[in-house]
Amino acid sequence: QVQLVESGGGLVQAGGSLRLSCAASGRTFSSYAMAWFRQAPGKEREFVTGINWSGGTTGYADSVKGRFTISRDSAKNTVYLRMNTLKPEDTAVYYCAATNLGPTRTPRDYAYWGQGTQVTVSS
Repeated sequence: QVQLVESGGGLVQAGGSLRLSCAASGRTFSSYAMAWFRQAPGKEREFVTGINWSGGTTGYADSVKGRFTISRDSAKNTVYLRMNTLKPEDTAVYYCAATNLGPTRTPRDYAYWGQGTQVTVSS
């Protein structure tokens, strides 16, 4: 069982930066692939970025590539999402998720989800 708690969301102007954190509980955190998804009002939940269990493999949605960076610190059981050059279209609730299936971009493959943290980017 893995419990996830996100933090770090907020209101930022376009061009600004935020860092989201996802703190995980559970002794097997290091064996899970992790990902960030986001969901804007009226839209489906979409993959943002993911990282494998070791941190050696990452993947990004085209819309955030070059601006967002995912990382993990297994000693702290935490995954981070550094978001730079934020745009109004990045506004959404951001969710952290964990899977033991290996890196995947499909939401239904993730068994564990956090409660989400709101990111709002003003123009």
